[in-house]
Amino acid sequence: MFKRKQLFQDSGGESLFLWGARQTGKTSLLKEIYPNALWFDLLMADVYQRLINNPVLLRETVLGNLGVKTIIIDEIQRIPELLNEIHWLMTNTNRQFIMSGSSARKILRSGANLLGGRALRYELYPLISQEIPDFDLMRALNHGLLPRHYLAENPKRMLSAYVGNYLRDEIVTEARIRNVQVFSRFLEVAAFSNGEIVNYSNIATDCGVSSPTIKEYFQILEDTLIGRFVPAYQKKPKRRVVAAPKFYFFDVGIVNQLLKRKKVEKGSEVFGNAFEQFIYQEIYAHSSYSGLDYPVSYWRTTSQIEIDFVLGDNQVAIEIKSSDNINERHLKGLKSFNEEYKVKHSILVCNEPLARKHQDIWILPWEVFLDKLWAGEFIE
Repeated sequence: MFKRKQLFQDSGGESLFLWGARQTGKTSLLKEIYPNALWFDLLMADVYQRLINNPVLLRETVLGNLGVKTIIIDEIQRIPELLNEIHWLMTNTNRQFIMSGSSARKILRSGANLLGGRALRYELYPLISQEIPDFDLMRALNHGLLPRHYLAENPKRMLSAYVGNYLRDEIVTEARIRNVQVFSRFLEVAAFSNGEIVNYSNIATDCGVSSPTIKEYFQILEDTLIGRFVPAYQKKPKRRVVAAPKFYFFDVGIVNQLLKRKKVEKGSEVFGNAFEQFIYQEIYAHSSYSGLDYPVSYWRTTSQIEIDFVLGDNQVAIEIKSSDNINERHLKGLKSFNEEYKVKHSILVCNEPLARKHQDIWILPWEVFLDKLWAGEFIE
């Protein structure tokens, strides 16, 4: 149903890791691309028990299936010890290994074999507009873009289960968090900081713990691919700029659930926040899926002049406005940034019906912006 944009750009048949939060569609994607692979699903109890008790069975099984070129180990983080066997097989056989999972945290913390750079790293994110036939913006902003949630007529119970069973239970277990109640409170408070500069002290006060604990919790969210920081753009500024990063959760639907938002409707403040996150998700996915891997940052001066995103080395400056009637005051941030840096494309993304150009700034409906972004017209 969904034609995913993650096609393992420049992989050249090399072995690889595919990381992504739960329910982004990793298994479906791999089954579509590699229908004839030898598959080990570590979520299956019998497969898990056999391999955790005797990891050498992986090697013996691979060697016993000479006609199979590609081997997939799904949820590899459940048995990091398998990476030693995979390392040997990669060195001694002409096989491609694809290791997928929802978090590399357990592997990194266990000190397990990371294959010495022999496997490329890729990620799969929630759906983007170009992957969805007849894409519906309001459905995306209300349901989120995890495939099952987007398709559901009423995803409320699914979102609740995702937050409860995965974010609060599984991640707590994997990260060995002792105070579950504090972490649950942290998730809710952190959601209020979604798309904002993170103030560790304020969040620590709200949660009743120390700032270092809050920093550790944010690191857990990054490690488990539940969110990521967007750094401040600081290249040779003339004006004084803010240096602290912003933080975004990986999916707008998860933020809706954590904040207990009601229906997102056009014209509301909630719509503006959700719309900005949606555009950010598209930009970040494009950076990865295109193989360009350009950095995404934001820019804000100490006098509170800002733009939402800077792509690359100030190649593209982007401001997001949910309005359908853009005027001069909406352009202040972009004009200030253009005074400081030589920008290839200066763009305001909005809900106006038609594209137009105001001096050196493009004012683009979001659909036009995304079509041009994915067509490769803005950054190379």
